[in-house]
Amino acid sequence: MEAMTGTLAAEIERLLVAAFAPTHLAVINDSARHSGHAGDDGSGESHFTVEIESAAFAGVSRLERQRMVNRALGDIPGQRVHALAVKAKAPGE
Repeated sequence: MEAMTGTLAAEIERLLVAAFAPTHLAVINDSARHSGHAGDDGSGESHFTVEIESAAFAGVSRLERQRMVNRALGDIPGQRVHALAVKAKAPGE
């Protein structure tokens, strides 16, 4: 797992590790790139990209993978984070 900064990034990592036991996980804070744009709340934790690889995604569509990640994160997507990009894959993809 790659190092994260910020409390929300750490929470995202903890929830995804618990839900998916990923073989690869990167939680990337993209907030600085969106400073002053819609959804920037000034917290420095408004936009994230998640790269995750897990056997849990084998045989699952891209849309369902997104839904699985969103469910695992609870109220974070759309409520506590303005934008969350998810790149989810199964091992070997």
